[in-house]
Amino acid sequence: MERITVNPDQCGGRPCIRGMRIRVSDILELLAAGESREQILVDYPYLEADDITAVLLYAARQFDHPVLIAA
Repeated sequence: MERITVNPDQCGGRPCIRGMRIRVSDILELLAAGESREQILVDYPYLEADDITAVLLYAARQFDHPVLIAA
């Protein structure tokens, strides 16, 4: 998870990959649009396969929280 960085002075404080200006959401949107991991790595040669894995893990952890319902 150290591959995902958050800097309030970069990309509006949104999570990015290794301090670069490529946001977690950018990679998620590419994957959702049907881009393969391999094609993303070709299009963004400064990314590594582990970066994409970190993006997916980060996203999964963001949504893995209990839902509390007030009685």
